[in-house]
Amino acid sequence: MSWINGCLEHIHIAPSASYEMEELEAATLVPGRGIIGDRYYKGTGTYSPKPDAREVTLIEVEALEALEANQPPMQNEAIRLQPIEHRRNLTTRGVPLNHLLGKRFRVGETVLRGGRLNFPCKYLEELLGKPVYLPLYNRSGLNCYIESGGIIRRGDLILPMEF
Repeated sequence: MSWINGCLEHIHIAPSASYEMEELEAATLVPGRGIIGDRYYKGTGTYSPKPDAREVTLIEVEALEALEANQPPMQNEAIRLQPIEHRRNLTTRGVPLNHLLGKRFRVGETVLRGGRLNFPCKYLEELLGKPVYLPLYNRSGLNCYIESGGIIRRGDLILPMEF
């Protein structure tokens, strides 16, 4: 698995479930916990009681662009979903997230491992007031474990590692 020019476009956290996301220029990732300051790091996220790979969540900006272009045409009209709205921590460009399940990759100083695909939920639809459930199905991102912590910054390269 390889790709070129993959990068981190946005970093977001929220202090607790349902709170508005806050955009960061840089963040510190801690193995076994998440992003310092985020709801899942603090254990106050909607899905915090469910043990899974939710230390850091990613979504492709290409999925957001497809929604806006109504591709494929799954809804009555295009849906504009800003990176700060999708509730994932990291927005990537040029990285095939669905192919990284169980794989290791580097973001800035950190090493992440794909834990499970993220699926949209009705909670997100209710929170946003936008019909995103079906259009985001199978392209709602990747939940990851943090294997090696450190600092990430907007614009960092995302690089595959030997598997």
